[in-house]
Amino acid sequence: MSDEMIIEFCSPTLAGIKTGNLFSCEYSDYNQLVKDLRRVNSVLIKKGIKAIPVGYLSHRVLIYLFRPSFLERDLCDKDASLLLRRLGYNVNNAAECIKCLSDRLRAIKSREEFPHEIGLFLGYPVEDVKGFIAHKGECSKCVGCWKVYGDVTRAEDTFDRYKRCTSDYMSRYRKGMSLEELAVCA
Repeated sequence: MSDEMIIEFCSPTLAGIKTGNLFSCEYSDYNQLVKDLRRVNSVLIKKGIKAIPVGYLSHRVLIYLFRPSFLERDLCDKDASLLLRRLGYNVNNAAECIKCLSDRLRAIKSREEFPHEIGLFLGYPVEDVKGFIAHKGECSKCVGCWKVYGDVTRAEDTFDRYKRCTSDYMSRYRKGMSLEELAVCA
């Protein structure tokens, strides 16, 4: 797992404008993966960011890079907590919520079983996550980083902001800035 990959897929979280990002990467040696995660976390934890594996498949790992303080804030949203409670999450404990999500990801056998509530862990608007679940991914108003069922203008502004952030961060990285320098305290 390279710093470049983290920056490419997680810039909005590194910049403090998004709760979390998910990305998948290959690994050939589990022990090396653990070392890579320790290295990344030693840099990012000082900025209020964590990277944890939430799923494994063959020689791929799904990494959740997130800001725990943002996730705790998001889980306090009345509608988000109600939805997650109905799905069996203990919304009073963010770490337990992540473990539950990870368990649900490992249990996937079909598309219908996918934990679409995952959007709440990424900072997506609750109305869009609820809309996606209710409409089974159909009939959205627009599509960008996620499918929008609520405020299209706000979502499109957010999509643009994430795109500009990623472009800016990749440019800065290519000019020599490190992951540690790019990650902000928020």
